[in-house]
Amino acid sequence: MNTVKVNLGERSYKIHISAGVLERLDGMLREYSDVTKVIIITDKNVERFYGEIVTKGLHSYKPEVTIISIDPGERQKSLSTAEYLYNRLFEHEVDRRSLIIALGGGVVGDLAGYVAATYMRGIAYVQVPTTLVAQVDSSMGGKVAVNHAKGKNLIGCFHQPKAVYIDPLALKTLPREEITEGLVEVIKYGVIRDASFFDYLDKHLPQILRLEPKVLEEVIENCCRIKAWVVEKDEREETGLRSILNYGHTLGHAIEAVGEYEGHRHGEAVAIGMMLATEIAIRLGITDEKTLEKQRQLLQRAGAPTYYRQDAEALFDFLYRDKKAVAGRLKFVLPVKIGKVTLKDVDIAVVKEVLAGGRGV
Repeated sequence: MNTVKVNLGERSYKIHISAGVLERLDGMLREYSDVTKVIIITDKNVERFYGEIVTKGLHSYKPEVTIISIDPGERQKSLSTAEYLYNRLFEHEVDRRSLIIALGGGVVGDLAGYVAATYMRGIAYVQVPTTLVAQVDSSMGGKVAVNHAKGKNLIGCFHQPKAVYIDPLALKTLPREEITEGLVEVIKYGVIRDASFFDYLDKHLPQILRLEPKVLEEVIENCCRIKAWVVEKDEREETGLRSILNYGHTLGHAIEAVGEYEGHRHGEAVAIGMMLATEIAIRLGITDEKTLEKQRQLLQRAGAPTYYRQDAEALFDFLYRDKKAVAGRLKFVLPVKIGKVTLKDVDIAVVKEVLAGGRGV
């Protein structure tokens, strides 16, 4: 089993990466011997594949185990769904010594984490991510949230999990578009922090797309190590370092919101956001065409879109309300080269020019 530790003092935890870990959760959770109840929060699609496997995997674990399943989809990441989950927790008499297991993708992880953070002022939870996006990104770091009509993830807090358990074999049940979505986040890590990892992805992309377990474990572990390093140095986004994880997300979130979370999948929107951010960086003289082209080629090989036109004014409306906008000034994570990014305030005219089409990306 590959293990990555996130060092945060009393909030430290380990990320465990191993094929078949879904079937061995009882042994993994034995350290939580004082737990009174276990609530598995998942969605109906994930429950169909893994609900019974995880429940059986907890057969020798002492606490009572209950599954609460919600409809799948980004629209479930809302205050109304959170209230539904609170009511279910009260029905099952969940107390402060209970444990929530977030079993699913990013929506389930964010939502279950938010509920765990706010129910009775906070109870313990662990992340068991089943999508590539969640395995390499959203399941670790403690950012939990729900969406609002004004934008994505605007209502949330920081609540670190007790542990993260990642089973690469869970990816076998995903449709190709969800693998592509996760690969966008994987490629992001190479751009923001590790050029050699970017080259590894370029070389091993066929094996990754075939979901070869050994290569997947290598990829997931590298992403986890990079994110752990960032989170350890800037857990609550106070120094600005953690903002580099938002590369492609500022415009990506705006694209999602304008499309009411139905026009583009999250990963598709982030891929377009990465291209637009690089275009902005070129216009500012921060990077060059080679940086743009290397990303474009790898993203396209992974199956992600790299070109999109949308009404600039609609995007601006969301950008100004985004939590990454400060005092009306737009901050962007921009690439300097593959493996290095910088955080910059960008003149609104430059952003407008790029979003309006410019020469396109």
